[in-house]
Amino acid sequence: MRGPIFATTLSEIWSVILQQPQQTAWQVFDSKVTHLMRDEYRIKQITRVQADTIEALAHTLATEHGMNEKNFLRTVTDYNAAVREDIAFDPTIKDGKKTEGLPMDKHNWATRLDSPPYEAFGVTCGITFTFGGLRIIPTGEVLDEDLEPIPGLFAAGELVGGVFYHNYPGGTGLMNGAVFGKIAGANAAKSHKP
Repeated sequence: MRGPIFATTLSEIWSVILQQPQQTAWQVFDSKVTHLMRDEYRIKQITRVQADTIEALAHTLATEHGMNEKNFLRTVTDYNAAVREDIAFDPTIKDGKKTEGLPMDKHNWATRLDSPPYEAFGVTCGITFTFGGLRIIPTGEVLDEDLEPIPGLFAAGELVGGVFYHNYPGGTGLMNGAVFGKIAGANAAKSHKP
């Protein structure tokens, strides 16, 4: 909401968005890339602003959403000037099309914001899963406060703590559930006495 670019990778974004006014940030796109956007950008429940000029977009964001208009315009100008035009844009690979000279450079898919209409999407944080949880041993058995297995109690997936710290590689939340689910399930079945 202050206007400047503050993060370029997912791992940086979460905590920084929470430090922004209203805990909101804005993603800005132009017509060169809007056809590439995922379906969730097209649902009714999104916060979206569209304009035919960057100045009009900045004005609407400022008057309706509290954006610092001057900082936003300066950020777009600085960003556009920093985009390397000697590298081809290819959205299908990490193309190395980057910015140079910004406090936080973009390393792939950098395209100038210069083709109207412009669209801005309000974004905030969500919880994928917690990083805390129950302590288990390799069999999936849950440990008590004295670090002793609790007979017959097994855990997997989001209930398990100590797997990730500070961040996680994409997709591993589900993989954690699948792997520990199989292990804990097999051991729970073995421990069951009819």
